[in-house]
Amino acid sequence: MVSEDGAVLDDTATVVVTGTRAERFTVFARERSPELSRIAYLLCGDVHRAADLVQLALERTYRAWNRVGDGDPFAYARRVIATARIDSWRRTRRDVLVAPADLRPGATADGAQHVVDRDELVRALRQLPAGQRRAVVLRYLLDRTEKQTAEDLGITVGAVKSAASRGLDRLRQILGTRRRRPETTNDTVSRKEAQ
Repeated sequence: MVSEDGAVLDDTATVVVTGTRAERFTVFARERSPELSRIAYLLCGDVHRAADLVQLALERTYRAWNRVGDGDPFAYARRVIATARIDSWRRTRRDVLVAPADLRPGATADGAQHVVDRDELVRALRQLPAGQRRAVVLRYLLDRTEKQTAEDLGITVGAVKSAASRGLDRLRQILGTRRRRPETTNDTVSRKEAQ
């Protein structure tokens, strides 16, 4: 959309510039919580832990609202989630991950294919080491640059490149084994002829 003065407007987010601090934050929290929840879930793979991360991010964003409210509060909240996730892992030095087979069952035949694909991707992400999972999620699913990802994770750009590359290779292996097509009769005939 384009405003009367020629500025490009983004119709996916509403910016509230009037009202009290609490009113502006409430609008932000209402509109951005679903996105923050998806980010948190992809980073930790646990619905309850993700909800805790979102709550922490919203709390810290509200406390810093005077500094970030006129800028990009979503970026601030996203960074809080990534940092809090790393801190919780450092504190416990362990991740209790649910086995991919124990995750919710795949979509039924009447569901949309993208739900099945998303479920398959989440299961595959759960099998990656934590560092690779973080780099892949921030870099490719959230479309962050290598520099932004490095800043969010507190590592070097080279480490982001390495972790993301290894993570993508591993995802290809995992998803490739799940998506192998069954042999057809033409494949069988070709193999017999080759011998």
